[in-house]
Amino acid sequence: MNKKVLILGNSAKEYALAKKLSENCQVFVAPGNSAISEFATIVDIRDNSTRDLLEFCVENNVDMVIPVSDASIKSDISDVFARHNISVFSGVYESKDVLLDKISAKRLLYKLKIPTPRFGIFDKQAMAVEYIKKLSIPFVVKSNVPSSAVILNSLKSNDNILDYIFAQKNGKIIVEDYIYGQAFTFYSITDGYKALPFASSLINKGSLEGEGGQLTSGLGACSPNYKLSLEQENYLMDDVIYPTIEYLQNYASPYLGILGVNGILSSDGTITILGYQPFLQDCDCAGILENLNVNTIDLFNSCIIGSFSDEIDEILTKNMYSVSVVLSCKHTNNVENILTGIENLDDNIMQSFYSSVSKNKYFEYEVQQGQNLVLTSMASTVTSAAKSVYENIKHINYRGMNYRKDICININ
Repeated sequence: MNKKVLILGNSAKEYALAKKLSENCQVFVAPGNSAISEFATIVDIRDNSTRDLLEFCVENNVDMVIPVSDASIKSDISDVFARHNISVFSGVYESKDVLLDKISAKRLLYKLKIPTPRFGIFDKQAMAVEYIKKLSIPFVVKSNVPSSAVILNSLKSNDNILDYIFAQKNGKIIVEDYIYGQAFTFYSITDGYKALPFASSLINKGSLEGEGGQLTSGLGACSPNYKLSLEQENYLMDDVIYPTIEYLQNYASPYLGILGVNGILSSDGTITILGYQPFLQDCDCAGILENLNVNTIDLFNSCIIGSFSDEIDEILTKNMYSVSVVLSCKHTNNVENILTGIENLDDNIMQSFYSSVSKNKYFEYEVQQGQNLVLTSMASTVTSAAKSVYENIKHINYRGMNYRKDICININ
């Protein structure tokens, strides 16, 4: 009998995971988005509403819960559900909080002597301003809010940005040096004691072609990251992932799940770690999951039940490359905006919808402002995958559609 799985969240990565698991599981998604209803059951419960989610799981005999959204990962769901013998593919609150809080994460990287940009932490704007006066241009300012990082290229422009950030009352801010190079994420999977390399991605975060403009959560990705060498991946496991896991064992609690690190690979091969990533991302999830040559739900379950350390020596893949491009809508002008062309995509093209896309009463895809859709292609080479995804983007049409046109083009 197929397992019943509840996924928590409503973005593109939740869509990709739900679609993958629906191949051999009965999938529920809370709160989900209407596009997911094509292959999974939508549950009208907030993704961090622990009591309501627990009641749903008990009533529906759910076998596994997978927190994916930031809100669900940061909640106490893992702790509460464990007391009711419901499997959760996620660490308990004490271990997650160390990594998900950007302030705590920076302090941990410093404590473990993991290379990270020079930084200062401030809860007073005046002190931040004084620190900034001594910095080289550019530099980065960020808070604990997701996707809050801002690159400042002028000392004159920092006052308005700081005014805005401190006005949000999100607690302390981080000011750190800007590191030149290629953004990447390296993922491991762990039961809290043993860890294995899971995947890697080259992430394109600049809002403009050539990695210019402001930082985003990611407008394109390639997986695996063809720029990371085996030696560099071994370094990331030995000197970043394992020290972090061992610290959590001793000072918080074992961390269970996907543990990634976001970093910068400089032109000279130097690796600098910016922070931690608790799950796959919207821009790379579909490609990574499709490239796995193992049963995903069985892999997750092995971490939960404790058989991971004994039974699994490596994560097998299909040795393919995926290239993903994020399509966004700059504006809708408050009028109906219908997305067309999905039916014309090649069979090998994967699509992952954000919650900004909904199905109307005519079963048409209706687009709102923001990030809308990730298209992903897989091939034996990066160049072929990139060519395929861009050829298929030509089929998609809606007002205000915008995307970067240089993802994995002219690779080096």
